[in-house]
Amino acid sequence: MGNLKVGIIGVGLMGHGIAKNVVSKGWALGFLDHPGNQDCSDLIGFGAGRFADKHDLVAASEVVILCVSGTPQVEDVLLGENGILKTVKKGTIIIDCSTAIPSSTEAIAKQAEAAGALFMDAPMTRTPLEAEAGRLNLLVGANPELFARIRPLLETFAENIFHAGGAGAGHKLKLLHNFCSLGMVTLIGEAAACAERGGISPEIFTEVLAKGGGYGAAFDRVSPFLLEGDNSKMKFFISNAHKDLSYYVQMAEDVSAGHQTASGVYGALQSLTDGGFGQGFLSETARYFGDVASKG
Repeated sequence: MGNLKVGIIGVGLMGHGIAKNVVSKGWALGFLDHPGNQDCSDLIGFGAGRFADKHDLVAASEVVILCVSGTPQVEDVLLGENGILKTVKKGTIIIDCSTAIPSSTEAIAKQAEAAGALFMDAPMTRTPLEAEAGRLNLLVGANPELFARIRPLLETFAENIFHAGGAGAGHKLKLLHNFCSLGMVTLIGEAAACAERGGISPEIFTEVLAKGGGYGAAFDRVSPFLLEGDNSKMKFFISNAHKDLSYYVQMAEDVSAGHQTASGVYGALQSLTDGGFGQGFLSETARYFGDVASKG
């Protein structure tokens, strides 16, 4: 298993950590050169190969990891005019670590199988800090045999691995998780903006949350920014949170579930993206909600 050759498409904030841990722990790695990548000089130093063409990368790989923005990008890489499913070798394992719409994932899994490939979704939780440390959470959708076969690779960059079910189940669980986690961060940011406008200091606001029911992982990631302007605990773009909430709402509609609260969070994030803050980090929402309110 350790001799499998791995290729990765998408070496951004999260993908870089995945790639670094895979190659530094003894797995042969190639990556697709792309303007959106982080600095990959360290990967090359570990022996990773750089590929200019995704088909060449896939041809040289037995496992292909996708770590791209979302469903449109996944569909383009796999199914587009130049999609890799047109040329993929039989038996190639494709692991989608992106956040995607489950109904699309389920359809892609069937098309990958028809092309002779093996497909699984393994979206991540946690942040780029944990990605670099090899301590991600992975939510896996795959048949049990494939999951068992590929687990040693996943363990190179994940601390906790959850098998959610068949293909698509990982993405369903990821959207449920992100609705809860991103929703809490958004809620705290909006409350902090209200606190500031109401004359409540960040110090007393965070102290009360820390010692009451408002405490949790979301608070730990936001409070450094509220107190010190430190956004390093959650480098997650508002535009990505907005995208994830849109996926959650679509999933809820697909299964005829209620989404009133999710639609509210989505609307709040929409106001920030409309205000030009989509490339800000979610940990900074208190500032941006204040700016939006001032403009209003």
